[in-house]
Amino acid sequence: MAPKATAPRPPLSPCVCNTLRMVTRAVTQLYDESLRPSGLRVTQFSVLAALARRGEANVKQLTDALAIDQTTLTRSLTVLERDGLIERAPHPDGRIKAMRLTPAGVRALAVARPLWGQAQQRVIGRWGPRAWAESQRRLARLLHVAVERRRRRPRRAS
Repeated sequence: MAPKATAPRPPLSPCVCNTLRMVTRAVTQLYDESLRPSGLRVTQFSVLAALARRGEANVKQLTDALAIDQTTLTRSLTVLERDGLIERAPHPDGRIKAMRLTPAGVRALAVARPLWGQAQQRVIGRWGPRAWAESQRRLARLLHVAVERRRRRPRRAS
């Protein structure tokens, strides 16, 4: 029996950003494919899971929790709200847009979680739990470096 052919691996870029974006796109596609039966994309799943953990959160809290820019988050929130999966939560400061899951959002997350878990197990099973733990540690450091650099950047004068 012939060995199973594997697809050629694309060459990685020496650029950190390009390499991470390439890997992120491929992993996102894998998770999106796994989540397809739930009707959610992994970006939407992440927002719903963050809201489920917090109970409710405003845009600033979600951008910090998900390390995502406000424009991208706002697009996701708009779709989730339109689909009835999240709703605005009253906040004492009317300027703050707080969100929470609706009952439909709780149900959607319940359907999606096992599908996400299967994707997670598939990736970690192939990669190995130790390799993932080490990668997670290194990626956390890289995230810290990138976020700290962004926070220290001086703002341009208008």
